[in-house]
Amino acid sequence: MKTVSFTHLNIIDNIKLSLKEKGYVEPTPIQEKVIPLVFQGKDIMAMAQTGSGKSASFILPLLQMWSQKKGEGKAKIKVLVLTPTRELTLQAGTAFEEFGKYLPTKPKVVAIIGGESIGDQLYKIQQGCDILVATSGRFLDVLRKKQMNLSHLEYLVLDEADKMLNLDFAHELDLVLEVLPIKRQNLLFSATYPEKMLSIASKILTNPVEIFIEEAQTVDTIEQRVIEVNREKRGPLLRHLLKENRWNLVLVFMANKRATDNIAEKFRKYGFKAASFNGDLEQESRNETLTAFKERKVNILFATDIAARGLDIDDIDCIINYDLPRSPADYIHRIGRTARAGKSGTAISFIDHETQAHFKLIEKRSEIKLMRERVKGFELIGEATKIAKGPAPVKGKGKSKKDKLREKEALK
Repeated sequence: MKTVSFTHLNIIDNIKLSLKEKGYVEPTPIQEKVIPLVFQGKDIMAMAQTGSGKSASFILPLLQMWSQKKGEGKAKIKVLVLTPTRELTLQAGTAFEEFGKYLPTKPKVVAIIGGESIGDQLYKIQQGCDILVATSGRFLDVLRKKQMNLSHLEYLVLDEADKMLNLDFAHELDLVLEVLPIKRQNLLFSATYPEKMLSIASKILTNPVEIFIEEAQTVDTIEQRVIEVNREKRGPLLRHLLKENRWNLVLVFMANKRATDNIAEKFRKYGFKAASFNGDLEQESRNETLTAFKERKVNILFATDIAARGLDIDDIDCIINYDLPRSPADYIHRIGRTARAGKSGTAISFIDHETQAHFKLIEKRSEIKLMRERVKGFELIGEATKIAKGPAPVKGKGKSKKDKLREKEALK
């Protein structure tokens, strides 16, 4: 099988120099498929997980096309990249700068996120901006100020668009599209494409080329385990596993923000170097926590799904699903945070009586079948709680919609 290089993809020398500097040897599967299509001016709808190299698949060709068509005078916004999280935004902004550092003219890149002064961000944009990278929420905040010129925009990128749905981006999409030029190239990347996501895609894209990147190659390098344990014993079991395995970096997924804070504090009291990572943290704290994790000053990070999106860390030894993800796609995304860059890794899911059925669904959709384990001293005991069914509704006893509306009107 012939190996494809960045030269085969027509990437110019100025950008290949930065690729070599960053250790990029050959394109990933998504880069190999997407880059030529971007050069051809196609709208793209791609399904790919974080860690597949998708950011470079749009950053490299967009930088090259921007450089070759750059006009004279003050910088104008030609590229808009929207993401669901602060970390993804900052990473993409940094990547545009690093990959574009050897271009004859460096692009003016502005990354805007929540938690920072909107006035300062707007000032940076107005001073001259070629490439704007933003969280969807902060972009809408700036948009409402009506002091940003988007009439010269040529490229729109939605990165991890499925997660923007969780942030109600679908309701705001029309506001965004109203201010963008109709003639533009659109690139949409998403880990999943539920029906609502397809509805968004149809509003944005014109005759898109669909790209699907198989995730099995990543999953094959991960040791997947399932341990049965009672809900209240998960903390003690996790402490036992950490002491027994001596992993260097462990990412633990939790269901909600408060849980990450509470358990991280508890683990610190037990002598572990633990921290929480969630959407409630101020940006400075998020940056400090990520740096501490990368430098192993903290080696256990308790995080929510949305906060963990965009974590670009190659050396995570183990992923723990302390709480199960809501969807099979999220399961694959989570465990893909380990075994990156050709390395191996471990993913462990805790399940109890109440979550057995949900994990079976995850197995079915992910086309896997895992053996259930029990750890001595933490065995699953008891039975599943039986859910009592309420009485069946009696026809004619409930109020009709018209009756409820009349009562509401009478109270006004």
